[in-house]
Amino acid sequence: MTEPGVDRRPLIFGEVLFDCFPDGSRALADAGKPLLFTMARLDDIKNVAGLVDWYGASEALRDGANFLVVSGHVDAAQSSDDEERREIDRLHALMDHWQLDGRVRWLGLQLPRALAGELYRVVADHRGAFVQPAGFEAFGLTVIEAMATGLPTFATRFGGPLEIIEDGVSGFHIDPNHGDPPARSLADFPEECRRDPAAWDRLSAGALARGEERYTWRCYANRLMTLACVYGFWRYVTDLERAEIRRYMEMFYGLQYRPRAAALDVD
Repeated sequence: MTEPGVDRRPLIFGEVLFDCFPDGSRALADAGKPLLFTMARLDDIKNVAGLVDWYGASEALRDGANFLVVSGHVDAAQSSDDEERREIDRLHALMDHWQLDGRVRWLGLQLPRALAGELYRVVADHRGAFVQPAGFEAFGLTVIEAMATGLPTFATRFGGPLEIIEDGVSGFHIDPNHGDPPARSLADFPEECRRDPAAWDRLSAGALARGEERYTWRCYANRLMTLACVYGFWRYVTDLERAEIRRYMEMFYGLQYRPRAAALDVD
């Protein structure tokens, strides 16, 4: 647990990081801009490097917002994973190609849960947005975490975030396969919020409401109890599980699992 009352903003804006977090890029040159924030593993499916490329390629996005990346390591020598090392090298190449020093704050950290929650709130305090650009996301825990802090969220339309976010109400869906439209949407958002400050508040309130409506432990417990009651009643009124399901599984065993097991090379 982090200490109450401790200012965590130097982690984002400070020239020197905390002693316990030495792995990071240079400080942001203009701390007054809105913040775009992404946090994910540094591997291909999470598409962090793709997001940095979108940011670098869009002059409007570079001029309108800073970019905070919490992912992997900054120094490839600190990683033991080949895919992560490739992504680190790719990120460095993109930083150099688009000259993103002072615009992108890259922190190679694995944050404690409490500190990650504070980071979402700092970004929200700067009227920023969370971006989850994965090629596919099975669920989307960081999306829910960001929305639970009132942070407007842009997330992939492939996987869980398509259900979590109501497009235009509690966040925005993006297509990670085509970088130009998401970059334009990300660039337009800070500009829209400058023209209409209430726009950010509406998205923030929508994100909070969506999380409270669908993604709390209370909601989960209620749905689990409902499903348990439905399943218990179903078992009571039918003998399907006693005969038909067993034959169904035996069919799968005979047609799929046993031939695959026989084909395995056990030597």
